[in-house]
Amino acid sequence: MATITQLETAESTIPTSRKTLLPLISEQPGDNDADPSHNYNIPLPPSSKRPTEVLDIDKETPDNHVSRDPRLIRLTGVHPFNVEAPLTALYNEGFLTSPELFYVRNHGYVPEVRDEDIPDWELSIEGLVEHPVVLNFKQILSEFEQITVPITLVCAGNRRKEQNQVRKSKGFSWGAAGVSTALFTGPLMSDILKKAKPMRKAKYVCMEGADKLPNGHYGTSLRLNWVMDPNRGIMLAHKMNGEPLAPDHGRPLRAVVPGQIGGRSVKWLKKLIVTDAPSDNWYHVYDNRVLPTMVSPEMSSNDPKWWYDERYAIYDLNVNSATAYPQHEEEIQISTTPSYNVRGYAYAGGGRRVTRVEISLDKGRTWRLANIEYAEDKYRDAEHGLFGGRIDMSWRETCFCWCFWSLDIPSPDLEASDAILVRAMDEAMSLQPREMYWSVLGMMNNPWFRVAIIKKDDVLKFEHPTQPALMPGGWMERVKKAGGDLQNGNWGEAVEGEENPTPAKEVPQIVMTNPNVKRTITLDEFKSHKAADEPWFVVEGEVYDGTPFLEGHPGGAQSIISAAATDATEEFMAIHSETAKAMMVDYHIGTLDGAAKQALSNGNQAEGASLSPTRDVFLDSRTWATATLTKKVDVSPDTRIFTFKLSHDAQTLGLPIGQHVMMKIPDPAVTSITKSKQSLIRSYTPISETTTPGRIDILIKVYQPTTTNPIGGKMTMALDALPLNSPVEFKGPTGRFEYLGKGRVALNNGAHERHIDTFYMICGGSGITPIFQVLRAVMQDQNDNQTRCVVLDGNRYEADILLRSELGVFAAQDKQKCTIVHTLSQPSETWTGRKGRISEALLSEYVVRKEQSMVIICGPGTMEDAAKKILLGKGWDEEDLHFF
Repeated sequence: MATITQLETAESTIPTSRKTLLPLISEQPGDNDADPSHNYNIPLPPSSKRPTEVLDIDKETPDNHVSRDPRLIRLTGVHPFNVEAPLTALYNEGFLTSPELFYVRNHGYVPEVRDEDIPDWELSIEGLVEHPVVLNFKQILSEFEQITVPITLVCAGNRRKEQNQVRKSKGFSWGAAGVSTALFTGPLMSDILKKAKPMRKAKYVCMEGADKLPNGHYGTSLRLNWVMDPNRGIMLAHKMNGEPLAPDHGRPLRAVVPGQIGGRSVKWLKKLIVTDAPSDNWYHVYDNRVLPTMVSPEMSSNDPKWWYDERYAIYDLNVNSATAYPQHEEEIQISTTPSYNVRGYAYAGGGRRVTRVEISLDKGRTWRLANIEYAEDKYRDAEHGLFGGRIDMSWRETCFCWCFWSLDIPSPDLEASDAILVRAMDEAMSLQPREMYWSVLGMMNNPWFRVAIIKKDDVLKFEHPTQPALMPGGWMERVKKAGGDLQNGNWGEAVEGEENPTPAKEVPQIVMTNPNVKRTITLDEFKSHKAADEPWFVVEGEVYDGTPFLEGHPGGAQSIISAAATDATEEFMAIHSETAKAMMVDYHIGTLDGAAKQALSNGNQAEGASLSPTRDVFLDSRTWATATLTKKVDVSPDTRIFTFKLSHDAQTLGLPIGQHVMMKIPDPAVTSITKSKQSLIRSYTPISETTTPGRIDILIKVYQPTTTNPIGGKMTMALDALPLNSPVEFKGPTGRFEYLGKGRVALNNGAHERHIDTFYMICGGSGITPIFQVLRAVMQDQNDNQTRCVVLDGNRYEADILLRSELGVFAAQDKQKCTIVHTLSQPSETWTGRKGRISEALLSEYVVRKEQSMVIICGPGTMEDAAKKILLGKGWDEEDLHFF
């Protein structure tokens, strides 16, 4: 363990590039860093070797300015950056964690803050205060007393992977290393607030960061009396282990809330807003909550009342522990190992102290008391300064850090056991429970930590419950695959007196076949039904007749026609919802015979299975064609233009205006676990002109994990993670709508044709792409002076408006022919355009029903549903509304 005499050595390890801010941060009036002669035996940070180069995986993301340690385990793909360290590496660093291995929870991109901008970084204190004030970074350092204290931060999702093994929650899979400890330096938040003087009716402090996210800036709130209580130690921090905050940790200023979940410690802090009610920030309402265990994901999505009940908000951490040694899959030889030192960490919340850690080797019947080392206590005797802040802990009895526990266990005792169980208790006698409390977000998971013991001859092998993210391994995964029930009260293993484990509860399967259909179909009969007016196709060996659904299929008749006389299993299962699968019963006509199944599995089901690389047109409706990803261009923090090179430079795409392409890429989640290739398939509309030779450009919004969708968009995240020069497959065209020019529209694969003189185009977000394709075709036709377009584009923020300049060019080109209206539901103070959602008032003003008019719509489902309801209520016919 480092001592204060090693302070000079510790600071000398800071890279030169990061010493530029040290004069600003440490050379302040009253700086009283310790004289090494004091020789207090307090822990100091491990030697820091923070990365100085951006990893290749981050170079194509909005975080391309952030250097990171490659050892960190990414939990949500490439971006946003949510990581934990390998548990062993974290534990081995000791009481304090280096910034490069400290866990990170980012909801979106990391704000880029340059060195020269930090002195002028501003923090506003506003709301119910007598003297609203704006402080810059220099004032925060020079006008307020600085303290340095050790604090453990924990993500509320720590150990969530265990909950996700039992039943998938809405959260991504943290392992047991969503916890870290550091020395934080900065002023108390109470000192900052006193300068503004909160009013008598003030009850809460709302915090807001600089990170702009899909649902606004990240923000949350705390009770004002907590903030003003010195025992709670709530502070602002600008240093971490004596160094300026790293970008991932809130550079240059963050809140640090000891004893509470990490989600309350807002990073990149910009605002403190004093209020009389809890924050109404989206992330305060829909994040960091433990809903009652009987609330299903569907219930929580359909009824917002669950999220607005402040009783379910999480503040204080619960008591928790985990085992670091033995490591996962560690092995020991019994004959040469007399005993084993089992060890790990424990923490509690709200300033409460962990008073005991207990180990059981007999499923909880008896317990052994472990030894506890509370390194935090060593700071209580220190009366000096450290890293420019005063250590002020001698009077305070609250505990805000983890402790380490250990126990030597004789190897014969381990040999006689099937698992090591660990539980901790805090000074309020709160005890880790035996069973988990499953909830929708999968937060605050703290059942006994169980390490399984597997015996083989003279060797003991240890298994942790899970491994983080998509990493395979752990006894929970093994038990579940073997059919065990992880909720049987015995960790999925056989209960005494039973020969086999209790069978796991089966997830209901969607039945796609008609039990009354007994027909067997040969390959010749099946292949004879490949005509556009009588298409048959196969899914999982069963034959379906798509003829009755040609007109009603949301993807257009071409989607079914393209699958005629082929095995469409991969595409169908990748694209369709459970609702669509349930509909298949009505179209089931028989089962392929054995010879036909074998022929199709050998790849003989489609004619023209291989495409000539020299062909003039790239797309083929029946066969996948391969293009190459050559470029990614960011147009907003979450939206990119992906460019793909076709087979040769003179090749055209072959896509009618108003239609779409299907894109197929490998599913990295499934492939990494099963080692067998499975695919993700989605439809997109290119923004490049369909006649552009040699390439295709597609504008795609990358859906990162959020509280309501912690998994994020599987397809968009997987696409975003693809390296350049990766092969990507396309098929098409698909769609029910085609613009033929001069106001002529073909619907349902040409079954109906209409002439339109006015297109009302309603869109939101990336739904602009099919709208833009049709609008461009109208505006580029110099011989068409009759067709008019009115575009209503609804977004949340101004930065969300896509293709804005291109739309502006069309509007300026001919104001009679083209009208563009942007409306924002969460506009800034400087926004001068329309405000609010796509509403009845807006539609009444701009969308006028005429005999030769059509509304084409593409956007979020809620927007499409609302627009449809309003327009039908105003007398529009459904045949006049087209949804892409």
